[in-house]
Amino acid sequence: MHKMTITTKGGDKGNTSLCNGERVPKDDPRVEAYGTIDECQASIGLARSMCSFEPINDNLKRLEDELYTLMGCMALCEGMEPPKTDWMEDMIKEVSLMFTEGEFQFIRPGECSVCAALHMARTIARRAERQTVKMLRSGTLPLDIFAYINRLSDAIYALILWYQKEFFPVEGK
Repeated sequence: MHKMTITTKGGDKGNTSLCNGERVPKDDPRVEAYGTIDECQASIGLARSMCSFEPINDNLKRLEDELYTLMGCMALCEGMEPPKTDWMEDMIKEVSLMFTEGEFQFIRPGECSVCAALHMARTIARRAERQTVKMLRSGTLPLDIFAYINRLSDAIYALILWYQKEFFPVEGK
């Protein structure tokens, strides 16, 4: 039986390996970007661990799974296809239809633990957008990957609104 090695010591001099074997600095824009997506995925996982509302949990689990794939694509893993934005766009439309004009109610991120974790994930996704736009412009990041990252914060925001509507309805409506 071969034991798994957690520590390789390969990064002790400030470099890391991409899936294609290329060694790059740990502060390479690509590594920074997929590291930021990793942070976003962790915040989504935190929100999911606290959320008992299955419809939102299902969407959060899908995001977790897709972000894993997205990070693989960003790390240049062979044979991985970037996730599509279609389902996120459909979910965003569905959530939008839940609200009538003037019904939206802002909840501070700290008003509930699920919302706080999702707001954290949303802001991390926005940071990933800012990091990856330079890669898109330079041609080192495909448009479909950038589009997914760009749509990610909107999808997370829609989930926040949905949770808010379900558990913190606007009084008098």
